Amino acid sequence: MTGLLGLPDPFGALGTPAGRRDWLADLAVSIPKAADKNDLLDQIDNALFVSAPVGDTATLEALGKRYRGQVDKAGELHDRTDKVAKKGLPEVWVGDTSVLASDGVAAAARAATKMADAFQGGARALHALADALGTAQRQDADGRAKMAQAKQRLGPKDSVFNLGDVFESDAEKKATLDAGRALATDGVDLMHKAAVTADDAVRAAARDLNKWAAEARAGKMHTGRLSAVDRLMLADTSGKDGAADLNEILTANDLERSGRAMDQLSPADRARMDQLLAGAKTPQEKAYLMKALAAGHSVDDIQTFDGKIHGKDPAWLQRHLTPIVTDGDSLKDEGTNPISGANMNTQLQDFQGQNWAQGGDGQEGTCVASSTVTARALVDPVYALSLTGGPSGQEDSAEAFRQRLIAEQHRVHEEGHGGANWNGMGLQGKTEVVNKEISPETGSTYEMHEVPDANARRDVLPDIEKAVADGKPVPIGVQGHDEKGNRVGHAMMIIGQEGDKLEIYNPWGKTTWVSENDFVNGGMAKASDNELPDAYEVHLPQD
Repeated sequence: MTGLLGLPDPFGALGTPAGRRDWLADLAVSIPKAADKNDLLDQIDNALFVSAPVGDTATLEALGKRYRGQVDKAGELHDRTDKVAKKGLPEVWVGDTSVLASDGVAAAARAATKMADAFQGGARALHALADALGTAQRQDADGRAKMAQAKQRLGPKDSVFNLGDVFESDAEKKATLDAGRALATDGVDLMHKAAVTADDAVRAAARDLNKWAAEARAGKMHTGRLSAVDRLMLADTSGKDGAADLNEILTANDLERSGRAMDQLSPADRARMDQLLAGAKTPQEKAYLMKALAAGHSVDDIQTFDGKIHGKDPAWLQRHLTPIVTDGDSLKDEGTNPISGANMNTQLQDFQGQNWAQGGDGQEGTCVASSTVTARALVDPVYALSLTGGPSGQEDSAEAFRQRLIAEQHRVHEEGHGGANWNGMGLQGKTEVVNKEISPETGSTYEMHEVPDANARRDVLPDIEKAVADGKPVPIGVQGHDEKGNRVGHAMMIIGQEGDKLEIYNPWGKTTWVSENDFVNGGMAKASDNELPDAYEVHLPQD
């Protein structure tokens, strides 16, 4: 299908920000090479067909100021609650699930700080968007002005009835074409820069605002069955190790699903769930019970689960129930290995020294099954305990865990019709196992999206970042070529996002962070090695 002026269809391409910037990028290459006046005029019209960057910068600035105005109010709330927390509250219990009043007030102070951070972050995102959009609109206007000058300089198209000025020499015609081409080249370059600036700014704003929205954690649990202090404490609870804000037990999606599940319980089951929560010995134990509810388990299952974890200390709970722990310094850029191309700053993820790795040592070709197993364990603590603690839930044996882990990886590999000798799985099988193993726990079905080039990857980034900000892992396929030139592929999992970085779990048993630019432009070797630089597909959760 062809579109405007006989060029490839612009209507589909121009329907997306990536398509518009790509359209102008192509014209920025072809306009300087225009063979004649008519060709150049056609290409100028194709560039002018692209819509200018839209948006009201004044409205964005006003919204940013309104967000910023809330920062002081949140700060005042923090100071007031912090004073109360430091006054030596009596050891009294409040809420429906027996929360210490002192703990509740401390959580309220931390929530106020997060609220201030969210307002501040939102304000920064909106102001940055307004500034970038203003710059883009000025660039685009300047580019269009140059295009208009080029058209005026060139004059109307030549035709069989009008072959140009017959009194104009060949040298003069060439000079006219050269001048028009130079103006149009400058114009399309400015328009392309404007499209890139606006597109990148909108994506960054969407990413940051989605992240801050997900950070408004206590408000995600919409249930009248728990008091405000209970909801606040559940949203505030993190694992013992790692950075607190990178290791919250309940994700935004967990909070929403567990609240909804609480409201749907029968009176009898609700009474049993209340009793389990009230009897929990630590905030972490309570949070894992709610995470099990969010993962879709019945109260009977949760009561059995509680019998296995009740009274365990936070370190035991995190070790057995959370397969991936993110250190505070994990975002530090320590460069890449000069031989493999992988990040130097990686974390091994293990249970008692046995990595969460495919085949136990990272060598089997069960990467799809293995990344799926770990992702399911990440969102379902009952499942995680079945692997780490065995049938009793009490085991601490690295070797027993290894055997159970490999057996489960093999089960999922067969479920997805993987290759013989535990080698490879097709995309159809991957879609099947992701939806069988992860979808029930997250509440979202997964659909496969091919991302064969930078524009396609750029297009899916906002959806990836929103999903992982909410706590839904995103399976990703990467590919490249080995030293013999043969195509090779690998499956990993995107599990987190901070700023412009994505946290990647590699079923070789490790995690690391890559930038948005790495994901878009063939830098995924940092999460694996030089043979696997390009993302080629992702499975996105569909809300």
